[in-house]
Amino acid sequence: MRRSPTRPCNSQAGFSMVELAVSLCVLLILTAIAIPTLMRSFRTYQLNDAAARLSAMLKFTRFEAVRRNTQVSFRMQTSGTGWIIGVDSNGNGTIDPAEKQEVLTGFETLLPMGAPPSPTPIITALGVAGLTTMSGNPGSVTFDARGAIRVANVVSSNVDVFYVGSASDPEFGYRAVILLPSGSTQIWTVPAGGIWQQIS
Repeated sequence: MRRSPTRPCNSQAGFSMVELAVSLCVLLILTAIAIPTLMRSFRTYQLNDAAARLSAMLKFTRFEAVRRNTQVSFRMQTSGTGWIIGVDSNGNGTIDPAEKQEVLTGFETLLPMGAPPSPTPIITALGVAGLTTMSGNPGSVTFDARGAIRVANVVSSNVDVFYVGSASDPEFGYRAVILLPSGSTQIWTVPAGGIWQQIS
């Protein structure tokens, strides 16, 4: 009768303390390398999302004006440390709870002129004399029944800009939502220390 081989009591499978310490060190190093990249990607996503939501709200307001065959206003109003942007469907000069709206708060916010870099590349590309900064203060933009911008019941010749970014951390760049007199929109981006480029 054969005897089955027996293992010594001290030959159990597993990690030694040295192997475990080395594995943890490698994991910590990889995590330290990855976190700044992930944070940069997350902040870029936040800025792109805020600019896209602002552009979508302008497009929706324009669509409502054309659909209803009347003037409809897009409004910006402060809400704590953030902003509420939305459609003033009933024309009462404010965004009511039942009206379509978005909140921009936290890292991304609406910025006044002078916070982002000079918009000269945008002005040159559009071939206009300048841009009218709409962000940074409460205000409104009115679309007529054809979807064009109206100021004091006259079709506007101004090109409006809404700046989106962080008021305290310029490291992640800025976005600019351009509103043309026809009512169409463009989105531009600029990295920290870079030059404005159109992305949509």
